[in-house]
Amino acid sequence: MSSISEFHLLSVLAQEMNMRKAAERLFVSQPALSQRLQSIEKDWSTKLFLRSQKGLTLTPAGEIVLQFVNETITREEKARETIFALNAEVYGTLKIAVASIVGQNWLPQVLKKYVSRYPQAKISLMTGWSSEIAKALYEDHVHIGIIRGTPDWKGVKIHLFKDNLYLVDTEISSPEQALDADRPFIQFKSDSNYYQEIQDWWLRKFQTAPKRTIIVDQIETCKQMTFNGIGYAILPAITLNGAEQDIFKVPLHDENNEPLGRDTWLLGYESAFQLKQVQAFIEIVKEHIDESKRNNN
Repeated sequence: MSSISEFHLLSVLAQEMNMRKAAERLFVSQPALSQRLQSIEKDWSTKLFLRSQKGLTLTPAGEIVLQFVNETITREEKARETIFALNAEVYGTLKIAVASIVGQNWLPQVLKKYVSRYPQAKISLMTGWSSEIAKALYEDHVHIGIIRGTPDWKGVKIHLFKDNLYLVDTEISSPEQALDADRPFIQFKSDSNYYQEIQDWWLRKFQTAPKRTIIVDQIETCKQMTFNGIGYAILPAITLNGAEQDIFKVPLHDENNEPLGRDTWLLGYESAFQLKQVQAFIEIVKEHIDESKRNNN
């Protein structure tokens, strides 16, 4: 049976599908790597990779072995995390999945404090849409997920903050002006209910659709187009860091004249919150939120 170190070797080979690149990552020579692979294949009594000028290709048997390898590596990581959790120091890898807008505008300040205070800990970070974050949590690929909107989650759920929505433009200074403006309404794609909230607000306010609309794929693109005077947009406060100049930011209100905003939540399973690296992260998150509230008061 192959050892854990050989499992990691196979995993790197499967990721790179190239002997030279895999050898560089593993800090070994190509002949040494080739010899070790032959030994592993002999141990499994089958070819795991086919070689060609284009690189490596997994055989059907190789696909089965690699599935087993990846499952074993994941179990090893969890075992190490559990052992590290028994120690007083914060070690291990903190695995986070974060909505892109939070990863770009809020999380860096938190992670800066985290890596400064806990230099022994490692961080694995993925960003994406909230649906992708939820999927990573359900499949147990990460310890913590941070998403936008109102989550349907049965595990641990911590409310982080709510940021208000603003109509943003270089010319329009009130929502009513947007109805008659010839300028386009710039919207960004989202898989959350954000788009629907904006649509509902607009129809309640004006009972008609915008005259012109531009759809972009990223919120940062939407923001930059707006700041450069191409049109107007509705953006959450988290994207408006106060450095922008000559920009009108008009707060939106719902039918009860309450500020319209977006909630951000931290989610996870109870078992993940027993890990010291996760507990340390939560502690810093709470400190950061309290500090932000004091600065805003």
